[in-house]
Amino acid sequence: MTDLSLSERLKIRTLSVEQSRRRAVTRAVSSPLLRWLYGGGAADQILIVPQELRSADPSFWSEYQNDQFGLASEIADLRGATPFRIMPPSLAWERELHGFSWLRHLAVAASETDESAAVTTAARQLVLEWISLSRVPKGAAFEPPVVARRLMSWIAQAHLLLEGADARTYSIIMASISQQIVTLKTTWRNAPDGVPRMVCLIALVISELSVSGHDRQVQSAETALEAELRRQILDDGGHVSRNPSVLADLILDLLPLGQCFQARGRRAPEAIPAVVKKALAFLRFMRLGDGMLARFNGVSTGSPAALATVLGYSGGDLDAVSAAETSGYARLERGETIAIVDIGSPPPLEIATEAQAGALSFEMTSRARLIFVNCGFPSSAHQDWAAAARATASHTTLCLAETSSSRLVRHPQLEAIVGGLPIRGPDMVVAGLSDDGGVAVLAASHDGYLKRFGVMHNRRLALAASGRRLDGLDRLDHPTHKAVLTGELPYAIHFHVHPDCRVERGGTRDSCRIRVSDGQVWHFKADTGLISIEDGLYFVDSAGPRPSLQIVVRGTMRGAVEIRWEVTAESGL
Repeated sequence: MTDLSLSERLKIRTLSVEQSRRRAVTRAVSSPLLRWLYGGGAADQILIVPQELRSADPSFWSEYQNDQFGLASEIADLRGATPFRIMPPSLAWERELHGFSWLRHLAVAASETDESAAVTTAARQLVLEWISLSRVPKGAAFEPPVVARRLMSWIAQAHLLLEGADARTYSIIMASISQQIVTLKTTWRNAPDGVPRMVCLIALVISELSVSGHDRQVQSAETALEAELRRQILDDGGHVSRNPSVLADLILDLLPLGQCFQARGRRAPEAIPAVVKKALAFLRFMRLGDGMLARFNGVSTGSPAALATVLGYSGGDLDAVSAAETSGYARLERGETIAIVDIGSPPPLEIATEAQAGALSFEMTSRARLIFVNCGFPSSAHQDWAAAARATASHTTLCLAETSSSRLVRHPQLEAIVGGLPIRGPDMVVAGLSDDGGVAVLAASHDGYLKRFGVMHNRRLALAASGRRLDGLDRLDHPTHKAVLTGELPYAIHFHVHPDCRVERGGTRDSCRIRVSDGQVWHFKADTGLISIEDGLYFVDSAGPRPSLQIVVRGTMRGAVEIRWEVTAESGL
């Protein structure tokens, strides 16, 4: 068990008390009397159908006809059974199955193929089967975020499920929707902190606005949602988890919610459009030249279509700023080169289960090509690699004594509360961004190694005005009053190169060449330490970890040490 500070022990105790309180509230509002009060009138009509903004794949239908059911980066072989009667290949797959987001694929198949009747019949049969098999609320199907996603999916696909349905089918589906709204009202407080709880509240408000007989209590859900929006979305538009990718999904839910208010003639809470605007600007800020989000703190195999969809709502009037200090990121952009740097500490313990130990790491693109990357977060189908992906060595930054700048917090009670292993540290990350005659300069430091080794890591990055040269300086030193070194410590500065690039030795022992797929050639050079080209893994691929290469500068320190390095584009390209 990790040694915990007094403040961390108090934090765990507070989280435990809060969890107990939420469960008590859930038991209270789940009593027969209060369930009746929460239930509203009969849910006999869908008043409005929220717009589904997520992209859909009509080939899902043909795959289903061939007994293939692909969810959460895994494909299950149905072997003649329905997906609800097989052993789920993973918990992530099971959650997506019961969340029914895949209904949108059947909806587009029904509208774009000549098998509309067959698709519609299959979709209704699957929903009816789920209802018949799920009379007892238990398991993954009734986790609050899964209930929320299922409600939003069924309501958004009401045309597919209810239009032209016989009276019995219509009645069964609507009764289930009504029951699930009540379930969500009484259990959303038990959702994990962060995005899951936000999704529950978004689904609750959408359901109460969309389904007849359920708008008596919409005001309380609105108030709770507005409070979560203000708490979770930071001033610069980032999310409190520091995971940039969660914002795209939240916006894809918030935009239809705003339309629901408009369709019902109600005024949306002011926080909704304000949050959407800030989050869109932050997403632009975190997007590299390849069009995707920088791979920090849980960013995995993202959807280019989803990102393009949400950014399309910005109207092109959101300029990327140079720093998002509250979220802990800096952006250096000159010419055709963009570098994004992690200059923040981990998020609060309760939402740090996917945060990564990448302090002062960076990613860099030139034109539309990735050059330096972090290894990213593996997809849900490859979570066995999560611990490796979270380590400092999987980031383009310095690693001291083969340890990470953040540490996993191992505490059984905390793990049970938050559903995983959170990380802590560095406690202090300081950074400053400046312009030196057109050169973008970032100077930053973190104390992730101070308590263990008495060492501070300082990094300076300078991107030339042309964008064709990046100069770096990594310095390790130890304040005299913190010095605890008794021998030499090894360090390794990792420069992970995107798998589409080739890396080869340069003309001298202290240099390498990076050949980019579009013909660019970049020269890497370091003035201290030994340079090696080593194997690596790139986790941001739906097919699983992908082999890659990394340039590693290795050396040792006893006293202070400075390592200067540079990467320069070959002239004429």
